Amino acid sequence: MKKVYKLTIEGKRELEQELELLKSQRGEATEKIAEAREFGDLRENSEYDVAREEQGLLETRISEIENILQNIEIIKSGDKSKVGIGSKVELKFGKKTVVYSIVGPIEANPLEGKISNESPIGQALSGKKVGDKVTISTPKANIEYEIINLC
Repeated sequence: MKKVYKLTIEGKRELEQELELLKSQRGEATEKIAEAREFGDLRENSEYDVAREEQGLLETRISEIENILQNIEIIKSGDKSKVGIGSKVELKFGKKTVVYSIVGPIEANPLEGKISNESPIGQALSGKKVGDKVTISTPKANIEYEIINLC
C-alpha cells in the first residue's frame, strides 16, 4: 500500500519548483564527474568520490519528490468551524498572538508558521474551535493557547 502525502496547493507548487531546479542541475553534476575523472586514478580520487556522492544525493531527492507528487492528496481549506489540516489558526498565549497554518508533515516549516498536523501542537489543536483553550507541554513549560480566530 502506497503512502499518501497530504499537501496544500502551495506545497505542491513548491515541490514542483524544487524538482524542476534539481533536474536542471543534473548536467552540472555529470560535468563535475567528468572533470574529476580527468584527475587520474579513480581509487584515490577524492574529487571523483565527492562528485559521485553529490550526484547520488541529487538523484535521491529527485526520486523522493517524484514519489511524493505521484501520491499526493491535496488539502483543501474546509470546515472553518474547527481546526484541521488546511486551517489557518490564530492563537493567543499571554499577551502574544501567533498564526499557524496546519499542514501535512511534508511541507511543515515552523519558521514559516507551517505546523504539521502530526506535531504536538497540531495534534492538540485538531478538532478544536474558536474560544477553546489548549495546553501544550514543552520541555521548558506547559503553555496554554487560546484559539481566537480560524481563517
